[in-house]
Amino acid sequence: MPYSNLICNPAFWKALVKRPTFSENDVPDLTGKAYEAIEKAKEDIQKKNPLVTNPKLDFLELDLNDMNNCHQAAMKFLSMGLPLHILVNNGGIMTSPFALSADGIEQQFAVNHMGHFVFTMALLDRIKESQPSRIVVLSSIGHESSVNGGVDFDTLNDQSKSNTVSRYGRSKLSNLLFGKALARRLANDKVYVNMAHPGFVYTELQRNNQAALGSVAAKAYDLAGRMCAATPEVGALNQIYCATSPDIEEKDLRGKYFVPVGNELRPSPYALDEALQERLWEFSVNLTREKIKEP
Repeated sequence: MPYSNLICNPAFWKALVKRPTFSENDVPDLTGKAYEAIEKAKEDIQKKNPLVTNPKLDFLELDLNDMNNCHQAAMKFLSMGLPLHILVNNGGIMTSPFALSADGIEQQFAVNHMGHFVFTMALLDRIKESQPSRIVVLSSIGHESSVNGGVDFDTLNDQSKSNTVSRYGRSKLSNLLFGKALARRLANDKVYVNMAHPGFVYTELQRNNQAALGSVAAKAYDLAGRMCAATPEVGALNQIYCATSPDIEEKDLRGKYFVPVGNELRPSPYALDEALQERLWEFSVNLTREKIKEP
């Protein structure tokens, strides 16, 4: 469904304007839980979330542009002997100029999907051992603007077959396809996989807009962002809902797509296509086997 059709979709607007079902005050006590984080988060947690007592954070270097680095980072985490209760696949790039990753894969697809796929799959047994646990995959409403067919596996690296926006849409659609396929495989476990759209958030993710959209459109987007977009703190709430809300386990919410904050929305028909989900899964597994160099 292209953006033009999405704008006319009543279900989208109904979900988008619904009252948020989650806020910072709804985050439960996370003491003793292990989840992926970055160094700066320690200070933020101590200042803003008194529910987390004496947080222990370790920095784990992770380059989503390099599948072997993602695998090595997962192995380093496993060597720590820690449980893993919450994994949030939050990193990504948007509308960047065409480039290939360290593994020779179109970069937006590589960073936004393959890096997370490799990292998650390497950690999956530990996540299952730690259940009840959560996996949150950050997608985007941009998944609606993917290439024809959803994912063009055979021409993934052909710059002429896509554009900057559709390549981003392809990567965000892949997040949904992966999340749904993974949730189906974990249906008998207490591992809850869900996908989140963060909303319109003003961050450095838009730094490539001028090259991708042109100067006028980029300036208009930047102005709209400064005036209307949410802050990163607010933009993170939908992911935090998927990662921590008791609703997820109490209502057995799996493989769902949420828009801010905590409101479920039906994604595009491509995202619901189980055959496409399975084709992406097989493609990703084979690519992992081809690129990962075991010691």
